[in-house]
Amino acid sequence: MKFTIKATTLALAFSSAIVLSTSLVGTAAFAAQTASKVVAATDIEWGYLNPLRGDKSPGAADLWGDRTKDTATGMLVRFNKGFESPPHIHNITYRGIVIEGAMHNDDPSADKMWMPAGSFWTQPAGENHTTAANDSANLIYLEIDSGPYLVKPSSEHFDNGERPLNLHKDNIVWLNDAQLPNISVLGVSSTYLWGNTADINGSMVKLPAGFKGTIGTQASEFRAVVIAGDVEYQSVEVTSPVSLSAGSYVESTGTFNHQLVNKSKQETTIYIRTNSAYSVF
Repeated sequence: MKFTIKATTLALAFSSAIVLSTSLVGTAAFAAQTASKVVAATDIEWGYLNPLRGDKSPGAADLWGDRTKDTATGMLVRFNKGFESPPHIHNITYRGIVIEGAMHNDDPSADKMWMPAGSFWTQPAGENHTTAANDSANLIYLEIDSGPYLVKPSSEHFDNGERPLNLHKDNIVWLNDAQLPNISVLGVSSTYLWGNTADINGSMVKLPAGFKGTIGTQASEFRAVVIAGDVEYQSVEVTSPVSLSAGSYVESTGTFNHQLVNKSKQETTIYIRTNSAYSVF
């Protein structure tokens, strides 16, 4: 059975490893040297996770990459209420973050542990499991480091040496701006989820109601997905504000400033995959 983390080890790793980005260049240099992409949730084109099953399959939409090829990919997957898969395995390891609804992902014999929006889990390649959804609408962000993403029968199970993790929203430890050198805005908090901060890694950032600021990056790979809430987005390449709700996606390459405004009365949560430090200011 999977285990649930209730300690502060993830947060301590995040606090000790992330370094403040200090060098940001001017607007003209941004336009000349960098590239970005913005996809609003309302513009996403949906297909099926398993096209052969049609509407019996969960819906799926690649935000970046291509889940049918041997490449890293980030996708949205949505499930109808009552969905429950038969026991199965995957050929590759994936990570999941619940955006909406309630999800269960565990050994076939495990009792249901419904993970609400904001929860995180990992599913190792070869590990036998089932996936279920329990709300009227259920949406997750799913990420793989290589592909293609395939579903295979339990009879082909194997142990790749990794261990699964279910991290319920209530057990995530958040560090605030006073505890993190890369955050200089009051009320912003962050948590480290996976990877090596000297290489590719994943974290989440919470922006409080009324936030008006910037996420600055110099990374060759910077990808962000809105997990909860809404923000208005602008950059040197997107000069008119764009509304980004949960499920929306932003990416950039090179030195870049992502300008965000949270006009709502609720905090906004953003997942970030990157291979370099970022700063919030």
